[in-house]
Amino acid sequence: MVSDKRGARILIVDDEPIIALDLEQGLVNAGYEIAGVTGKIEKALSVVASGACDAAILDANLGGASATPIAAALTARGLPFLVLSGYSAHQQPEALRAAPHLQKPANWPQLIKMLSSILAARR
Repeated sequence: MVSDKRGARILIVDDEPIIALDLEQGLVNAGYEIAGVTGKIEKALSVVASGACDAAILDANLGGASATPIAAALTARGLPFLVLSGYSAHQQPEALRAAPHLQKPANWPQLIKMLSSILAARR
């Protein structure tokens, strides 16, 4: 288990390449490691199943498909995640609504604070 953000492996799940790249760069600059970057449910599930991530950032809508299966897999493994979406929290499916939520575009200080918080709660 990771006790602080340094070395925490984050899975980024977003189907918009520019947003995913921005998240990847911002997280690396903040001291996180990237476990994977994908906009595909199957690839995200593979990363989660492999045990390669400590937490995830999920876009709720992946090309018209819900990120609910990824949220369920993360929850089953006891891994924290936050939702970064253009949709508000009350517009999310239940599996996503229970997670911390931020609206796009990302507010970096708030995103980093929230990510640090969910990782600390996992300890």
